Amino acid sequence: MLTRRQKLVLLKLFSLFSVVRGYNILVIIVAMYLASIYIFANDKSLGQVLFDVNLLMLVLASAATIAAGYIINNFYDSEKDLINRPQKSMLDRLVSQNTKLSFYFVLNFFALIFASYVSFRAVLFFALYIVGIWLYSHRFKKMPMTGNLISALLTVTPFFAIFIYYRNFQPVVFMHAIFLFLLVSMKELVKDLENIKGDLALDYRTVPVVYGEHTSKLMFTVLCVLNIIAAFALINFFEIGHMYYYFYLSVMLLVVILLLLWRSNGRAQYLWVHNILKIIIVTGIVSILLIDVSVVLNRI
Repeated sequence: MLTRRQKLVLLKLFSLFSVVRGYNILVIIVAMYLASIYIFANDKSLGQVLFDVNLLMLVLASAATIAAGYIINNFYDSEKDLINRPQKSMLDRLVSQNTKLSFYFVLNFFALIFASYVSFRAVLFFALYIVGIWLYSHRFKKMPMTGNLISALLTVTPFFAIFIYYRNFQPVVFMHAIFLFLLVSMKELVKDLENIKGDLALDYRTVPVVYGEHTSKLMFTVLCVLNIIAAFALINFFEIGHMYYYFYLSVMLLVVILLLLWRSNGRAQYLWVHNILKIIIVTGIVSILLIDVSVVLNRI
């Protein structure tokens, strides 16, 4: 049997895992490796990618920076989360703000140490990334449209680091990036609709607060249509193996999401749209395997 102190320690560890969204970090790590194997370094053998220490350091630096970003975001949004996500907020508060800030600096320090193994330019890249995340959490997040755009850019930045490392400038890479960027932009916009109650209470000038729900839905529709166009472009003009199944499924789900969004008028309904978008993103990561189903045999 665990003692009361041991239970408290486990709860605090679980709380910290919740704050840094450990499940998201794991997904990002898998996504970065799959993207490296199938998209960014598709001319290299499987072993060359998997055992590339520089890539490992870039992935670890990205994971540490993103985890630190979640902490600083949680720090600034603690009051808003208490309104929008009271249960999660209570769990997150098991760890003190001082402890969270200590972990924030430690994680950023380790991110720069990992990056220093690769090159000074990598250190500079991640230093700017850290500053960008802080500026977003501190200032830009409360700005309509600007906050959404910067959030989406920060989400895809780790993949940009690998893109620079492998210097793969094929058009298909850019199209995948556009598709992901649009998906994340849609997710950020619907998240603002979902959190409008807390944003109004704390004067966050998000798109729904400033321009209203109807205008937000129109913007979401434009992003959705652009994403459908990007999906069909990937299907028809690029070599993506069997991943076209994923893009056809995505188009169908995007149409469903669009219909659902226009019928939504409350947090619970917006949450459905948000979760379906998450499913599309996570499924997309796994579906990268479909680009070349024989990669394990052909590239050992």
